[in-house]
Amino acid sequence: MQDKILKLLLENLGLSEGEKILVFTDRISNREPRLAPHHFARREKSRILAQQVAEAARSITPEVMYHEYKALGHHGLEPPEALWRLAFGEEGVKALKDMGILAPLLKKEDHQIFSRALEVLKGAARDVVQVVVALANYSTSHTSFRKLLTELGARYASMPLFDVEMLNTSLDVDLERLEKVTLGIARILEDGREVEVTAPNGTHITLSIEGRRATADTGNLTRPGAFGNLPAGEAFIAPMEGSARGVFVAEWGSTRKLDTPTLFHIEGGEVVKAEGDPGLVQFLEEIFERYPQSRNVAELGVGTNPRASRPDNILEAEKIAGTIHLALGDNSTFGGRVKVPFHQDFVLFKPTVKVIMEDQEKEILREGRCVEP
Repeated sequence: MQDKILKLLLENLGLSEGEKILVFTDRISNREPRLAPHHFARREKSRILAQQVAEAARSITPEVMYHEYKALGHHGLEPPEALWRLAFGEEGVKALKDMGILAPLLKKEDHQIFSRALEVLKGAARDVVQVVVALANYSTSHTSFRKLLTELGARYASMPLFDVEMLNTSLDVDLERLEKVTLGIARILEDGREVEVTAPNGTHITLSIEGRRATADTGNLTRPGAFGNLPAGEAFIAPMEGSARGVFVAEWGSTRKLDTPTLFHIEGGEVVKAEGDPGLVQFLEEIFERYPQSRNVAELGVGTNPRASRPDNILEAEKIAGTIHLALGDNSTFGGRVKVPFHQDFVLFKPTVKVIMEDQEKEILREGRCVEP
């Protein structure tokens, strides 16, 4: 396992001697429902892996920080202040607090405050980390914490729901080939005006992507400001708010096959009704009531990793070549306008995906198979 961890640090992240790295994870907390034994085991293995990553990093650089905090309960919430202090330094956090910016940042209360926070940190933060390995179970990808760090030049590997076995499967991939394929899909999306998605399970949605920039998650996190998942392998884009319409049918949740396929009825870019799996529907209704903007159709992604295969773990499932995924909630960190403390992906298998451009239509997937250009 040691060689796999070192490969992650050296090849994916380009960690070098003298650089400052932050490795963090979250502990199981009472904010979560009781875990099934296999989920408990995965979480404990991931926590131990985070410690091993920090230890391996010490063989490369002496500037290693490790932190654990109590799990927050769902994806997209800002991590606690203690982690901000480690990442941005005491001076940086003090400046945010003195300006009255930190509290609304942590609560995701003000979409406009991000630019102010960035300017404050550019002037006051003297001790910002250069590399981050985020092994928290709940994702920090769609947070101001992550975006501020990468805007300041940090290289950030986000690994929510990570399973140690991924070191031998979806992480063990030809990075050069993965980058080529993923960048190709991203370019097609960026040239598109609209996307139509259909699938045998009854899914049929359309959404506008005109004017939005696509992101390629390639696994190459060696450049300043680089951000992505590990394992990597997706091209994704934020649809225009208000544009999505149709029905999306989810058969898998984040970590399990749903008891009943769940239908998301989408109008005006938002989920207007969810019906199906009782547990998922109840969870979403509570989220929608607490955070109404969580209904937003936030992301369309296309999986590109040929070594990804697990449908029961969203971190890997959304990377499976030939799938697409749709996310609800926050998209403010990758080109959208909705800022809310929630982001949840759902993977669709065997999709047919048509990208409508200015002067042509391009089918990139046909029932889950890549269509050669």
